[in-house]
Amino acid sequence: MRPRDRELAGELNASFRDYAAKKRPLPGIADEIPSSVLVEQILESIHRIKFVQVMSHRDVSERRADPNDELFDPLKSAILHQRRGEIEEAYWLVFLFVHFGKNPKGGWRFAREVYGRLGEGERWDWANTIADPAGFRVWLQDHQAQLKRPGVPGGFGNHRKYESLNGDAPTGTGAAVESYVAWVNPPRSHQDLVRQALEDAHGDPKDGFERLYQSMEAVTRFGRTARFDYLTMLGKLGLAAIEPGSTYMQGATGPVKGATRLFGVGTISELDEWLVELDVVLKVGMQVLEDALCNWQKSPEEFIPFRG
Repeated sequence: MRPRDRELAGELNASFRDYAAKKRPLPGIADEIPSSVLVEQILESIHRIKFVQVMSHRDVSERRADPNDELFDPLKSAILHQRRGEIEEAYWLVFLFVHFGKNPKGGWRFAREVYGRLGEGERWDWANTIADPAGFRVWLQDHQAQLKRPGVPGGFGNHRKYESLNGDAPTGTGAAVESYVAWVNPPRSHQDLVRQALEDAHGDPKDGFERLYQSMEAVTRFGRTARFDYLTMLGKLGLAAIEPGSTYMQGATGPVKGATRLFGVGTISELDEWLVELDVVLKVGMQVLEDALCNWQKSPEEFIPFRG
């Protein structure tokens, strides 16, 4: 553990002890091993969030934005488009980043080949997609065999493993994309959408997050995790001045298990409230707590750096 991490780990341990003594017991970390593992997961989550913020200021190869190149990465492509002032395309690529996810074996292949139309020439960029969302669904359905061709690693990411590439089905990628376009509602832009949410929230980044989170219920197959991941990524990249005001436990699985293990008891609303209360002393943010608890509950006795 790096010296800076050791110092922060000591502060986190002291904060946990202070909270347990003055507010409510934390039976899940009463023993030293699960306590140290949770602290390590918190540190790991902090590093992941900082990595995105650092990456947004580093040099990024243009190859990362080319869907005909195997180095294509939708998140790094979003950063490049953002730097060029192509903000709407950056938002769109963040959506594709979350919707497809990174497959453990196939990487970004699904996102790359759909965005790049399998190298046919045109791209399913934001302009082309909003011009013909129904056409996107037809194209997707017509190219199922090529996209899912045998012998080539592919698939959705771990958080999206139950998704489908189907263009016709009411719960497939075609429906997800068409409903996302309808949510943004062109000619309104992503920026207009976020601006309105923040105006309605009187500039409060947490209330703005909440308004966007609730409105995204209209996006097919974008449940609690996808909405949380999408909106927090917009915040990390500086595309939207929003941040979560809670861990959004309603509809969660892993984070609820982690919070229940930590507190020992509690309803969904109580767990959310207690975590907000806990972060007053931890000062790590809701996204870090949500991520760390989800990973900690998978292996509370041994630190494992989970990905994806």
